[in-house]
Amino acid sequence: MEFLNQNSLYIVLIITVICWFGIFGYLLSLDKKIKKLEEKINKE
Repeated sequence: MEFLNQNSLYIVLIITVICWFGIFGYLLSLDKKIKKLEEKINKE
């Protein structure tokens, strides 16, 4: 528990960075799906 009390700021920063990477990855995958749909619509 002592480690958590001394380094709580670093733990919060790490969790925040992980969340941002997750959001960024999700947006990238959404972008790829949207591009595929746009290409499909333009072909028809």
